[in-house]
Amino acid sequence: MLPQDPMILLSYINTKLRDEYASLEDLCVSLDADQEEILRTLEAAGYTYDPEKDRFL
Repeated sequence: MLPQDPMILLSYINTKLRDEYASLEDLCVSLDADQEEILRTLEAAGYTYDPEKDRFL
């Protein structure tokens, strides 16, 4: 289960992307997470996914 708080989710996702996964898609498949929900949640908090940097900025 992913964190519900957007700031904790941001930290969690960026750490996982840095340390374990090559892309957001890989992370979502591995964790059985809804990629669109993650994108919506973090975009609402002011962050967007940068695939070149493989993190939310």
